[in-house]
Amino acid sequence: MTAFFRYIVPTIILALFANIGWSQQTLDKIIVKVGKNRIVLMSDLEMQLAQAVQQMPESSEDSLRCALLHRMVLEKMLMEQADRDSVNVSDDDVEGQLDNRIRYFTQVYGSKEKLEQISGKTIYQLKEDYREIIRDQMMGEKVQGTILEHVKITPAEVDAFYKRIPKDSLPLFPSSVEVGQIVIEPPVSLEMEEYAHQKIEDIRKDIISGKMNFETAAGFYSDDPGSRDNGGLYEGVEKNGPFAPEFKAAAFRLQNGEISPIVKTTFGYHIIQMVNRKGDAADLRHILIKPTVTSSDYNKALAKLDSIRKIIISGKMTFPEAVGKFSTDEGAKRNGGMVSDPATGSTILDETKLDQGMVLMLDTLKVGEYSGAHIYMNEQREKSCRIVYLRNRTAPHAANLKDDYGKIQEVALAQKKQNKLQSWVVSKVPSFYLWIAPDYRNCELIKDWVNWDNQ
Repeated sequence: MTAFFRYIVPTIILALFANIGWSQQTLDKIIVKVGKNRIVLMSDLEMQLAQAVQQMPESSEDSLRCALLHRMVLEKMLMEQADRDSVNVSDDDVEGQLDNRIRYFTQVYGSKEKLEQISGKTIYQLKEDYREIIRDQMMGEKVQGTILEHVKITPAEVDAFYKRIPKDSLPLFPSSVEVGQIVIEPPVSLEMEEYAHQKIEDIRKDIISGKMNFETAAGFYSDDPGSRDNGGLYEGVEKNGPFAPEFKAAAFRLQNGEISPIVKTTFGYHIIQMVNRKGDAADLRHILIKPTVTSSDYNKALAKLDSIRKIIISGKMTFPEAVGKFSTDEGAKRNGGMVSDPATGSTILDETKLDQGMVLMLDTLKVGEYSGAHIYMNEQREKSCRIVYLRNRTAPHAANLKDDYGKIQEVALAQKKQNKLQSWVVSKVPSFYLWIAPDYRNCELIKDWVNWDNQ
């Protein structure tokens, strides 16, 4: 890890329940005490270290252990401050966070049954075990948010941050690209629309009449690969979540056990069964029938894209204007059609962030050129149509402000936030009871926090 990316507290994603399947090999002992009741166990640190080593094998165990210890002590101090400030989080928020974590690990392990098997606990027991841990974490995050809410960074500060980096420590970036795309979903023929509607209507009649139960019908007929193998089940669907508005509106009108009328969304035709309503969240099943897109439909979309490409090349319309007028990808319109990193929002991308079809397409383009219209697989693993625009390409290079300003700004802001947290800790340490076991006091990141002679 270069100096450029070495934050005071490295950003290490350590999900809740990460100790599922963890075998405790060492006798446990307390290595940190904060306040009266908050402790860090040696087993907690070593468990998280094992995961961090897997994620960043190039880093030394000692530096990772120190960074993790620093983060864990900081978390306990933030939680202690939350108690002092009487910070609260609602039961609904805690439950929602628990549901999110359960969903994540259900996806990782394939099913709730597998998760329960690996953890040796039921979903109910997992929630009970981690409810207060989650509450504490959320309280600490609220305090941290308050500390950092006004931390911003100016261009002058980014420039100064960059100039402080030793030239021999500047990281080498691989080639990067800025690419855009205009996507057109093939229009479905009226005949195929009517066929899909009739099919789901027949399925609904069979369920209502008792010829087939909803779960079995979903397994047989649903075109949704995300839920079909689980009997159409989605758990913890939130009223303000990412599902289609028409879908959510119909779902949250249902009582437990009730089945919706046919619902039309951009994905196709649905029927929904409410399994268990829990306030603004619900477990439900659905069946999706998508109208079939024919080769004729694809050809119409490709022909339209070819005509759009000619308009752009002729100069009659700019690429962003064409995106706004013609693209059927509503999300792309907000970014002028440019492909961005979901995590950072940056449009300057390593080619590994792009789908393989686009990478191959870019090999045939020069900067400023547009690809021909073609069929590709979108993020939902469904076929769609697009043209690709190569706005810029950079060769492998040492980090510099011209090509990498966004990345440098991100790191500079992260360091400024960590410095702010560090200053907060130093100001608060005298008012906290903080004890760290002697074996762990040589960690560079925390050595100035406590007067060890007084411990």
